[in-house]
Amino acid sequence: MTTDSTEHKIEVNGTMLSYTDRGQGAPVIMMHGWGCNHNHLKVFEDAAVQTHRVLNLDLPGFGGSPEPPAAWGVEDYTRMLEEFVGKLGLDAPVLLGHSFGGRIAILYASRNQTAGLVLVDAAGVKPRRSLKYYARVYSYKLAKKLYPLIFGKEKAAARVEEMRSRRGSSDYSNASPLMRQVLVKAVNTDLRGVMPKIKAPAQLIWGEEDTATPMRDARAMQKLIPDARLASFPGAGHFSFIDNPFQSASILRRFLNK
Repeated sequence: MTTDSTEHKIEVNGTMLSYTDRGQGAPVIMMHGWGCNHNHLKVFEDAAVQTHRVLNLDLPGFGGSPEPPAAWGVEDYTRMLEEFVGKLGLDAPVLLGHSFGGRIAILYASRNQTAGLVLVDAAGVKPRRSLKYYARVYSYKLAKKLYPLIFGKEKAAARVEEMRSRRGSSDYSNASPLMRQVLVKAVNTDLRGVMPKIKAPAQLIWGEEDTATPMRDARAMQKLIPDARLASFPGAGHFSFIDNPFQSASILRRFLNK
């Protein structure tokens, strides 16, 4: 066990995982959101380390952790976490997950002993899709097939990439080809079916103006997770804990030390 924030590395599920390990006491594992790294959760880490051992991960594909060996889904990331917990001998950790990290925390907690679950603007509910969305998706797929026949291979590739950059999300646009596949798998994974299996108490922390994982997702999770409570911040977005650092830290400390 370490008491500083020195970065550690461990091989789990066929990849190298980078993480920091601070403090003493019962373990808390923290997992950041898409496009982020462990530093984004510093507000929560500093709050928890006062009374707990905090292991703050760089998920594979982010920060100091290389991309996974294949296009992982939520199941693969969860297996990685299970192996990590086993190798370090952690007993019933508390899990904190923001956004993408929340997906892993939900699936892990649904089938493993967990002392607590903190979901911060967490993903896990498959987004509602409009007809406009499906029109964009299928027109893009059609263009990928037809453009090479119309414009030739090189010009077609440039036109398809231009279409993708205009229509795709910034997360998708900024990701590598492998991580784009990971993102597509994650977004299309709906975890509502496993939420009732979570036995640990859960604290939800949300921004009421979150457009990435809106409040309706938070309310669905609160309803489906048997022992869940919800705290939300008016005017805050997808990074509600950055908009409200002191309140977020206070909520976490109360949850950990109740």
